[in-house]
Amino acid sequence: MKIQANTMRPGMVIEHQGKQWTVLKIELLQPGKGGAFIQVEMRDIASGNKSNDRWRTQESVERLEVRERDCQYLFQDENLYTFMDKETFEQFALSADDLAGSEVYLQDGMDVTANTIEDKPVGINLPQNVTLEVVEAEPVVKGQTAASSYKPGIMENGVRVMIPPFVEAGTRIVVNTIDGTYVERAKD
Repeated sequence: MKIQANTMRPGMVIEHQGKQWTVLKIELLQPGKGGAFIQVEMRDIASGNKSNDRWRTQESVERLEVRERDCQYLFQDENLYTFMDKETFEQFALSADDLAGSEVYLQDGMDVTANTIEDKPVGINLPQNVTLEVVEAEPVVKGQTAASSYKPGIMENGVRVMIPPFVEAGTRIVVNTIDGTYVERAKD
């Protein structure tokens, strides 16, 4: 199925130059002159080689049909992350390279969707939001402007997120897994 290059997201599987690629990272670049383009880091599913390519935002790419399976994250063993298919109870492992940076948001027992091509897992899709605890946050500076100014906070998984000034260490917040941004305070 053809899609526009600017609609690609990490975790998607595309066909490019006769090979199957998993999209790892995407960066939209808008130079001062000329049209915008998208810089894509991707990994060849067969060989594991990485590549960087650029497309103009209006160009189209071939998105491969992948079957999605409901799975549950079980545990990490060194560089491998083990998941279980919730239908067949089969377990499979993916490397940190296969997960393309999303492994930092994995929590024990988390429900995820595994992307498979010809019944071979090639990546996962996380829930859009996860709840994490802030373990370190800078104190509020009195007299700071009333405009929305954010401060850095470190989450329990080590990820750095820009948080509002009223959020302190020990607070549970909701974080967007796609771009790593603060969404709201957790309601639990």
